[in-house]
Amino acid sequence: MHSLRDSRRRPTHPGAVLREDVLPALAMTQGEFARRLGVSRLTVSDLLHEKRALSAEMAARLGKLLGTTPESWLAMQTALDLWMVDADRLADVEPIQPEAA
Repeated sequence: MHSLRDSRRRPTHPGAVLREDVLPALAMTQGEFARRLGVSRLTVSDLLHEKRALSAEMAARLGKLLGTTPESWLAMQTALDLWMVDADRLADVEPIQPEAA
């Protein structure tokens, strides 16, 4: 399957979307956002500053709070995680070849 994403460009961290788009649009502080999510301010701060990956639970919390889907948040994190995989570490994996009929 071919992606339309430029493979040379690092995908956007979900925390950057929250920091740059969501919180300003809501005019909400990190502390208020954390309180509404039911997590610590440090947890939110680490996510917003891209020091923490987005967990499935956090995606579910964001989806419920913002009226979005957890899958949309997880897709952002998955794209970033896959982009960061070092292809050289996969060099020893041999693809399975289909048997000739």
